Amino acid sequence: MAETLRDSDFYTRPHLDISALVTVDLQNDFALPGGSAFVPGTPEIVPNAARLVEAYRRRRLPVVHIVRLYLPDGSNVDNCRRFLVEGGKAIVRPGSDGAEIVDALKPSPSVRLHGPTLLAGDLQHLGEAEAVIYKPRWGAFYRTRLEEHLRSLGIDTIVVAGCNYPNCPRATVYEASERDFRLVLAADAVSGLYERGREEMAKIGVSLWTTDEIIAALARIPPKEKNQ
Repeated sequence: MAETLRDSDFYTRPHLDISALVTVDLQNDFALPGGSAFVPGTPEIVPNAARLVEAYRRRRLPVVHIVRLYLPDGSNVDNCRRFLVEGGKAIVRPGSDGAEIVDALKPSPSVRLHGPTLLAGDLQHLGEAEAVIYKPRWGAFYRTRLEEHLRSLGIDTIVVAGCNYPNCPRATVYEASERDFRLVLAADAVSGLYERGREEMAKIGVSLWTTDEIIAALARIPPKEKNQ
């Protein structure tokens, strides 16, 4: 449950009216049973992540889907998985179904990732305020255009959902904190979250809110006009 804001929270309290939702690694290979790098607990949080995406779309606020893409030769893979990929294991391989964002989060099931665009470091736009960015390592800000994109939109608060807390969501939160973004971790829309992790987040000024709390707060914000 969200805590009551105190004066000491002046620099960390979320501004949801100028926030963006960032989803992390919610791709079939990680999020679906049978995926080549399936993370247990992720299917259970996908419905909440999807609810957040829909709530942000309704308010015409930015959504950014962060994805991994592993080339078959392993040349862009982090060291802990490189041997597996070099040996032929297909994990989020560009163009594969396993690399796709889970259907529940897509604006349409027919939408597919465009590997060449993403691997070149460019944004793939899925809608007026929705985009995909490829990240080459754990954190969503490392060697990506995420900060540039968010700053250009006047965003100062990030809501994070995704897979799998000990790795990519946590790295993303710390990178965002280092850049002075205000932060909300959607506690029931992140797989792998544990009590020590919750304590660590709170100690660096991250608000831990449930999906219901975030959606209720968003509902109090007037939707943006189409030309805004």
